[in-house]
Amino acid sequence: MSEYSYGSRSSADSGFSNPPARNYSLPGFGGMTDAQSISESEKRTIIHALRTHRVNTLTELRRIERSFATIGTPDVSEPMTTAWAYYVNSHTLLTELRSLTRNYPFSSDCLDEAKRRVYADPSSNRSWNFCWLVLIKMQNDQLIPYYAQNQAAQPAMWGNYTPTADSIQQLADAFIAEWNYALEETLRHWEESPLAGRVE
Repeated sequence: MSEYSYGSRSSADSGFSNPPARNYSLPGFGGMTDAQSISESEKRTIIHALRTHRVNTLTELRRIERSFATIGTPDVSEPMTTAWAYYVNSHTLLTELRSLTRNYPFSSDCLDEAKRRVYADPSSNRSWNFCWLVLIKMQNDQLIPYYAQNQAAQPAMWGNYTPTADSIQQLADAFIAEWNYALEETLRHWEESPLAGRVE
């Protein structure tokens, strides 16, 4: 299994430009057999598209990821990693989450906190996929209930009306339901967890 590494900076210096990285192993995606093999010329074209951010949607990035997972060479690892980081940090992930939460737009604060926690977590080296790491961190750390409750209690949500505790909880529950739906639907894009076989 091929290893690769690239430099990382602190989150304060990087502005969330890259997830923390030391030495990665290329994820295997052993069960993903539906990807068609690609030629060397096609590979170069795809890598160029990733580097120039001409591909920046979840569906297209996943399609490329499936194909690249069958190749298993270091030259596809760095552009794929960078493309996922750009997808998250260019706010495209937030835009796609909000397209699934039209009634109660997904919290940018919740997403930013998930990103911060990924940067702080040494186990983030287990995957090249910053998007998946952020989504799983949000799910595992139960960030949605916290930020739903916090947002529902904000005075700006209520205008001149002073809400009761029950009213705040009802709004928080609505946030939780819709935001969890968006999170679950987004995670459905991965048939298997994009984890490296080993991390050094």
